[in-house]
Amino acid sequence: MSIDERLEKLTERHEALSQTVGIIAGMQRESQKRFDQVTHNFEIVLDSIKHLETIATSHEDRIEDLEGH
Repeated sequence: MSIDERLEKLTERHEALSQTVGIIAGMQRESQKRFDQVTHNFEIVLDSIKHLETIATSHEDRIEDLEGH
């Protein structure tokens, strides 16, 4: 195998690796976007649960007051 053939093969491998890295980087960006959205949704759900807890505690206190406890 000549030097030119080796260089051509190395160039092809380099191009293939560059494309693979580009694809992986794109996949990582998409994964990060999905993770950020899931995190945002989780924060909304957590806030809603805290709000519901406040409402439930308020109702429980009102019921206890009505029962005379």
